[in-house]
Amino acid sequence: MNEASRDPVERIFREEYGRLIASLVRRFGDIDIAEEAAGEALVAALEKWPEGGVPPNPGAWLTVTAGNRAIDRLRRDKLRDGKHQAAEMIHDDTPHEPTGVITDDRLRLIFTCCHPALAPEARIALTLRLMGGLTVGEIANAFLVQETTMGQRITRAKAKIKGAKIPYRVPAAEDLPVRVGAVLAVLMLIFNEGYLSSSDGDPLRGELTGEAIRLARILHELLPDDRETTGLLALLLLTESRRAARVRHGELVPLDEQDRGGWDRALIAEGHDLVRQCLAANQPGRYQILAAVNAVHTDSPTADATDWSQVVALYNQLLRFDPSPIVELNRAVAIAELDGPEVALATVDRLPLSGYHAWHATRADLLRRLGRSADAKQEYDAALACCDNTAERAFLTRKRGELV
Repeated sequence: MNEASRDPVERIFREEYGRLIASLVRRFGDIDIAEEAAGEALVAALEKWPEGGVPPNPGAWLTVTAGNRAIDRLRRDKLRDGKHQAAEMIHDDTPHEPTGVITDDRLRLIFTCCHPALAPEARIALTLRLMGGLTVGEIANAFLVQETTMGQRITRAKAKIKGAKIPYRVPAAEDLPVRVGAVLAVLMLIFNEGYLSSSDGDPLRGELTGEAIRLARILHELLPDDRETTGLLALLLLTESRRAARVRHGELVPLDEQDRGGWDRALIAEGHDLVRQCLAANQPGRYQILAAVNAVHTDSPTADATDWSQVVALYNQLLRFDPSPIVELNRAVAIAELDGPEVALATVDRLPLSGYHAWHATRADLLRRLGRSADAKQEYDAALACCDNTAERAFLTRKRGELV
């Protein structure tokens, strides 16, 4: 089978992966069985769909096929009694897409993966693997760690869930607030991987951003009074509103060059309304402040009209909640617009981010604006050396080529 015939199958599989895994885990109670069965279903789809065509409901086809493969494995291994409930499994009447908030399989699986018994980095990594369908390599890139390290982290997390018999359920209402922080971090990382992929495949992955938003909406329904949950949903909506303008002719388009007429005004209106709710509550947090930053950008009719003093003030506030080098880097970008590139460069040079491509790209832009072309070229080269996203690489290559 040629690559052209593989792509639609693999795209559908990745779009359905989170729902498929969650459904299998609910049904069979074992993550390893779920992953193996899902993998076998993909192989079957790759064999049958190119010749027979994609079925009308590919998600249901994958669910039935994977379920049958899981049952076959249980029969082969002679796992009966507690796990092997073949009659119930074969006649599983669960709808293809569950309705209602509490019955959502994917939300259950996220809370299972984000159980307090797991280390914070393991919770996020495992959920990205099971819910987002990201490869171990993609997750490792998101965490800036080695692929082998991430693989071991995920394996240990799955073993911990199995050994500790961590329940597959949404926590009781009184337990939700203390569990929600890790879930928000998971959704943010899933969204980020879709909004600007760390791999060399599709630069933008709408199935991931869409899934993160869908789950954020459900979580917001569960916790309507949790302002950070509201803030995260607002942040995702406002960021997603610009996605259609982010890439042109295969090249990343920076914020100041985007066609604002292509932004999704419905998402912007919804996001602004959520930000106003957060402001009225006056209980600031990390995601609410980031949403407010995006509200400033999406409220400006042109890049030149951006209120950079307000953006800097919001980043100053954010540093009290998240005093990380990444926040400092983003603040420096705003400082460059307010106080000039030389002031911003002094801040950027202090940050311990030499392995991060965005740090090099930011330095390159500031050096370019200061007329230091030779130094800027070196920084563009460094950024390209640690960036796999095709659209971003195209942008960085063009910017480097414009230097004399």
